[in-house]
Amino acid sequence: MAGPKHSCGVVGIIADYDVAPDVYTALMIIQHRGQESAGISVFDGASINTEKGNGLVNVALNKEDLQALVGHSGVGHVRYSTTGAKSVVNAQPLTVTTNFGPVAVAHNGDITNFPNLKEKYGKEGWTFLTDSDSELIIKLLGKFMNQYNDPIKALRATMGELDGSYALTILINDRLFAVRDPYGFRPLCLGRLDGGYIAVSESAAIDALQGEFVRDIEPGEICEITKDTFKIYPAPAQHSKAFCMFEWVYFARPDSVLDGREVYHVRKRIGEILARECPADVDLVMPVPDSGRAHAIGYAQVAGVPYEEGFMKNRFAGRTFIMPDQKERENAVSMKMIPIKSTVAGKRILIIDDSIVRGTTLKKLVAMLRKAGAKEVHVRVGSPPIIAPCYYGVDMKSRDQFIATKHSVEEIREIIGADSLGYISIEGLVEAIGFNANDLCLACVNGKYPTQIPGEIHRFQSTLTRDF
Repeated sequence: MAGPKHSCGVVGIIADYDVAPDVYTALMIIQHRGQESAGISVFDGASINTEKGNGLVNVALNKEDLQALVGHSGVGHVRYSTTGAKSVVNAQPLTVTTNFGPVAVAHNGDITNFPNLKEKYGKEGWTFLTDSDSELIIKLLGKFMNQYNDPIKALRATMGELDGSYALTILINDRLFAVRDPYGFRPLCLGRLDGGYIAVSESAAIDALQGEFVRDIEPGEICEITKDTFKIYPAPAQHSKAFCMFEWVYFARPDSVLDGREVYHVRKRIGEILARECPADVDLVMPVPDSGRAHAIGYAQVAGVPYEEGFMKNRFAGRTFIMPDQKERENAVSMKMIPIKSTVAGKRILIIDDSIVRGTTLKKLVAMLRKAGAKEVHVRVGSPPIIAPCYYGVDMKSRDQFIATKHSVEEIREIIGADSLGYISIEGLVEAIGFNANDLCLACVNGKYPTQIPGEIHRFQSTLTRDF
């Protein structure tokens, strides 16, 4: 419920009709990937026009904004900041003018060598108007467009400068491109619409537009898209993959399919494996809404225990994860979740959440269930303990915020006040997702990173390079 927050979601559409309304709809479907700002850029035949603002999509973009965006190709973005402040100046898409024409970029992910590149090009006289790593991407692309006058060469040269995670939708004049980093940290897929094509972070947006899923953009690929067809420029070399495991555990919509794995099915499998690894003698299983729901269904089915909805969720309450004050977060939890007393009173309850970051939310929920009359409260978690920061686009930047870096599972159980606590194992999570472990980024739960991060372990190293 109050799990780690994601960085962004992106979309690009090209069609034989005005695309802004469909870009807007797609952004509404991927709204969960970012709620701080939203924006759309559309090529009108001569220039790229952009409308963006802070807030949810329907706040940041109004009817008048959409009416001002006329054109057959466009990109869109929803943002949750992990690099760069929560200012409208960092809202995307970002645009630049090159000798080749106007360019607009929407970016999901984090560039890990951003500080080094910003310093390098700052010494060469570049001025940065934002503190977002996405500005670096568009400046590099502009540089190489002016140098090569060829978008594919420019994109490859840009990718050659960048380390870290990026899923991009890009307008260069009226040409639409979709680009995914060589590791594939963030999802990106291609769909066919009635009259055009769409590239978007999650397949659920294709379904919402009555489109047809075509394929995932593979790691390292550049996809050039027209209204009639698409062309794939393959990755120049084989590369180990690093799909973010949290996409399936928490971030993505349950009805999306990412890299061939349906999110709902994976989450249900997590619950099934949790029931096998961490059984409990309880009267009912209930989720922490909404992210723990599929986990709880899978657990209940394997355990042979009734599934119940034990919390009523206030969907209009604010998010608790980003609130700086612990008392503020605890009060927000009380406003957001209210136990259903008739369900929990006198019962031995097992609740399932997707992850534990600080532990403050679960501590409050356990106390609320006990006050509502629960006889016992057991907790199961759909991800292994989070012990290390994410550098690839998840708002988990410091070890200080992770309860599991300082406490054992038994100590965490005592802190949150549960009768028992169990996490899925790393092996169980890998089994549930269905990829080889070397194709997943598991750095936040095993401390081994798929790219070189100063002071951290690379996943093919056998010894630590820093003290935890």
